[in-house]
Amino acid sequence: MRKQLGLRAKFQTFLISLMLLSISIRGQSSWFEFLPVVTNQEEIVNFGNRLDKPAGIHGFVQMKGENIQFEDGKKVKFWGVNICSERPYFGKDTIDQWVDFLSKYCINAVRFHKFTQHALNGASSTALSPLLFEKFDYFHYKLKNAGIYSGWSPIYGHKIKKADKSRLLAYNEIEQADLGNHLSFSTIGLVNFAEDLQDLHASLLTSMLNHKNKYTGIRYADDPALIFIEIQNEDDIFFATTDQMVSLCPTYKKLFTSKFCKWLKKKYVNHDALLKFWGLEALKWGEEVRKETWNLDLDNITPVANQGIFDYEYQKAHRDGKEMPVFLLDMLKFLYEEQSSYYQKIIKAIRASGYKGMIVGSCWQAGSGISHFYNLYADYQAGIIDRHNYYGGGTGHQMIPGKFDNSSMLTQPGLGLLSTGMQMVSDRPFSFSEWMSLPPNEWIAEASPIVAAYGMGLQGWDASFAFASDFWHFTPMIHTPGVYNVTTPSQIALYPALASMVYQNEIKEGDWISQRNVCIESLEFGKLGFHDLQFQDKDKKEFGGIVTNEALAVGKVGVTFNHTYTKTEKPDLSKYFDLHSKTIKANNGQLVWNYADKGYFYVNTEYSKGFTGFAKDIQLDFNQFSFSTSNEFAVVWFTPLEKNTKFKDSKTVLISCMARAKNSGMITDEAHTTLLQTGNSPIILEAVDFKLHFKNKKIKRIEALDHLGRKTGKILAFQNNAVKISGSDNKTIDYLVEFF
Repeated sequence: MRKQLGLRAKFQTFLISLMLLSISIRGQSSWFEFLPVVTNQEEIVNFGNRLDKPAGIHGFVQMKGENIQFEDGKKVKFWGVNICSERPYFGKDTIDQWVDFLSKYCINAVRFHKFTQHALNGASSTALSPLLFEKFDYFHYKLKNAGIYSGWSPIYGHKIKKADKSRLLAYNEIEQADLGNHLSFSTIGLVNFAEDLQDLHASLLTSMLNHKNKYTGIRYADDPALIFIEIQNEDDIFFATTDQMVSLCPTYKKLFTSKFCKWLKKKYVNHDALLKFWGLEALKWGEEVRKETWNLDLDNITPVANQGIFDYEYQKAHRDGKEMPVFLLDMLKFLYEEQSSYYQKIIKAIRASGYKGMIVGSCWQAGSGISHFYNLYADYQAGIIDRHNYYGGGTGHQMIPGKFDNSSMLTQPGLGLLSTGMQMVSDRPFSFSEWMSLPPNEWIAEASPIVAAYGMGLQGWDASFAFASDFWHFTPMIHTPGVYNVTTPSQIALYPALASMVYQNEIKEGDWISQRNVCIESLEFGKLGFHDLQFQDKDKKEFGGIVTNEALAVGKVGVTFNHTYTKTEKPDLSKYFDLHSKTIKANNGQLVWNYADKGYFYVNTEYSKGFTGFAKDIQLDFNQFSFSTSNEFAVVWFTPLEKNTKFKDSKTVLISCMARAKNSGMITDEAHTTLLQTGNSPIILEAVDFKLHFKNKKIKRIEALDHLGRKTGKILAFQNNAVKISGSDNKTIDYLVEFF
């Protein structure tokens, strides 16, 4: 009996495996292995010649109104990646390969992120290890020579060291402050109001800026290849980590409480006067929500520092048709003043070093409404506006079996990553310094074209840094095992086409379609002039309110800070919508977004042409040619290989194609919303099949390129300037078209 049961179990397991295999291979007859074998053969896809060398040749990068430009007046946009943690300290051979890899794929900037903690192996947290700093110097030097700029995001939860003890109010409290995550035992949250921790941060930043790079021979403060300094990553005084750290550190809580009570006494003098404005309801709220009995005469009112609470109270007040309670508005103004004071202090220290480049306050959120705009204004005062967002993904930072988000951003214009642009400010540059559509979402190839075309193009964003480049080559699988992976074909393989389009400003910035007016002085009284909505699920955010996301597909959308209260009216977008065809035409005349069914968009400039989305068997007209694909989903881009040459005049065009990518043996359920097996190497790609018919250009030759963009000698047949390209047969992602 036991033997029979064992055989039965084995047979059931076999049937389940067979069923899973059938699910995984269904429709995959046109998939092929991605095999990027490195050789010395000349590469057609190598866009390093589009980078100005060396970085810094035009002087420091500076903020000029809403644009970024060099000291010599030349405007610039950055299409970059993040390199994080211990990776900036790798060996020279690896760095050489890394720089070549980035250059080949037309990347002109690197955001070095959360890298200082990995080089603080001495007793102090304000000086990097000389040995590791030399390796960092070499990386910067090699990037600079290749025409690739660097930016610093050095601090993310700064970890204190023993030599810092004499400088701090309560070293032991921070050392024991366990948040239950990677930010434990750090200055996170507290630094936004605690001067001793601010001084520590300033010492680290200025010591790095004053360091002379061994290979360039100049201080970083004097090097125009360093484009920005970020004061802190994903931290602000409004966020809940401040509340959490204050609760864990009684000495810093006492400082926080003392500063706020001093602020209140300056405004109200005493408790009785305060009650006339706050009301007894404020004291009741303090007892019920904070479990505290507030009395200004006893100096015991600790301000709330939690974006979740501020968001809830803002939305509640909006529903009730009221302003937020006065006690919360007082707290918000106090928090803003502390945040701003911190940033200005650090900026003064940075500028004292002689550094002339851009500065970023932070890149983080603060809920909806009043708290959000106080936080945004503090960042605005510090320098450029910088934000983060992510889309897709499943179980967390690593790709493991479980539920995942398999929706597409194309179903609704402005959804997901593009909605981040709701935080752009009309007279500041906008940087998107962390973003990615995360596996196992099947449509991740849509992300970079959306950011490039609608973000960097139509919206006029100034910098993009995808997260993250952890390797100096294509990874063997789509995950690393982390989900934040630029070096997969569905990401970086598209960058040459997209980056060159961005650098040449081929997509014209749109006209302003909406500017929400924010009067800073009115925030103190809870007056915003429009409804604001933000949704945050860890790293994923969505934005909305009076201006709908669809506006981002029409023209420029942003915020204008001023000193006069003006109500914001809802913009009329009707003339840009074709309700019959369900399309939105951008006001620059170059972009069309079709939101019927699953959605797609196409780009039609005088230079590049491109398509992204779900348009099976739909013929699209690009003036010089017509295009259609038999794929359910695809990304196809057409790039003239001659720099600054219009498509009609080009003799050589690169066609870049991408659809879905997954690991070999990767299995999902039939609904494609649950990952059952992550699979193994190599990556397999869904072939892209499409038809082209050129109208005013005569084809000379079409050749399939290999997976690193080199000629294969495989020539494709064409007739009467028409060609049917079968990715299923050619098993590649790039083609070279030559014209007479």
